[in-house]
Amino acid sequence: MYITTTPNIEGKTITSYRGIVAGETVLGANIFKDLFAGIRDIVGGRSATYEKELQKARDIALQELQQRAAGLGANAVVGVDIDYEVMGKTNGMLMVSASGTAVVVE
Repeated sequence: MYITTTPNIEGKTITSYRGIVAGETVLGANIFKDLFAGIRDIVGGRSATYEKELQKARDIALQELQQRAAGLGANAVVGVDIDYEVMGKTNGMLMVSASGTAVVVE
């Protein structure tokens, strides 16, 4: 399945619009990850732990998006937008949502 942030796919023609689809995931970072990320923030550098969590959450949201599009008979999703949101400052929950338009292309 094609998944793209652009409104069309070069070399393909959209023959049918199937509707808006979305995929969401909410992940919690555990206390040990938070502790090590906090130390990394103090000494500087990138937090590989949080980068992996972000990647995991994004992958899950895109998989859900793809499954919902396939359920509508689509073979592509165009105009995909990915959003990240921290839910609650004290509980460390991360929400990632992906949305787009499910289409059939030829």
